Amino acid sequence: MDGSVQRLLNRVSLAFATIATVSLLHLYYHNSLSCAPAGDAAYHHRQTLTLTLSPFPKTSCDTAARDHITPEKRFAKLRSSRAWRSRVDAFAALFRPLRPLGLLSNASHVLCVSAGAGHEVAALQESGVADVTAVDLVDFPPLVSRSDPHNLPFFDSVFDLGFSAGLAGALFPTRFVTELERTVRRGGATVLAVDRCSPKEVDEIRALFRRSSLLEVRNVTFIGSEMTLIIMKNNGKPPS
Repeated sequence: MDGSVQRLLNRVSLAFATIATVSLLHLYYHNSLSCAPAGDAAYHHRQTLTLTLSPFPKTSCDTAARDHITPEKRFAKLRSSRAWRSRVDAFAALFRPLRPLGLLSNASHVLCVSAGAGHEVAALQESGVADVTAVDLVDFPPLVSRSDPHNLPFFDSVFDLGFSAGLAGALFPTRFVTELERTVRRGGATVLAVDRCSPKEVDEIRALFRRSSLLEVRNVTFIGSEMTLIIMKNNGKPPS
């Protein structure tokens, strides 16, 4: 009796498995035929939209039919936007006061850490600075390479200027500043753009540096946000 029940259960399980398999094959075949209707020019035009402009996919067809967007095309579309232009211009305004101080020139070797999409890189390059290196945890070709800001892959004292607007997002602020400062040569500068600081908060940030002295503090407006620009001059050796 037990053997008969077991055989019956096995047959029922096999039947359900067969039904499920047939259903999946039917759905796959149906979607494959319906994803790209022949002769529908409007449909194919819609699929050429970029990832940044297309709505979130509602079906597997929407996802499968999207063309692959190269980094170059993505960057070209991004830099043509008004938001991109606004941020680049804002960074250009941040860097402008560094030239009269002798901290930035067209011949400077500049490192930007936690550079995001690379707005600051574009601002520097447009101002005439050719040698700009930018890193972040997530790369953004062609301007930003992938690297851990807490463990920079550069030798000591190879840059004239180090810049970052990402201190607030650092997991280990002391390590973050130490690495950025390490890569800047003696006589060079490290510049941090942070949310508007009180004098006490500026002192706390200054204490993170071991080889630099405070050169200047500026309160600035960055795309409607109140920020503080902290400029540190590298002395070449840690204080005694």
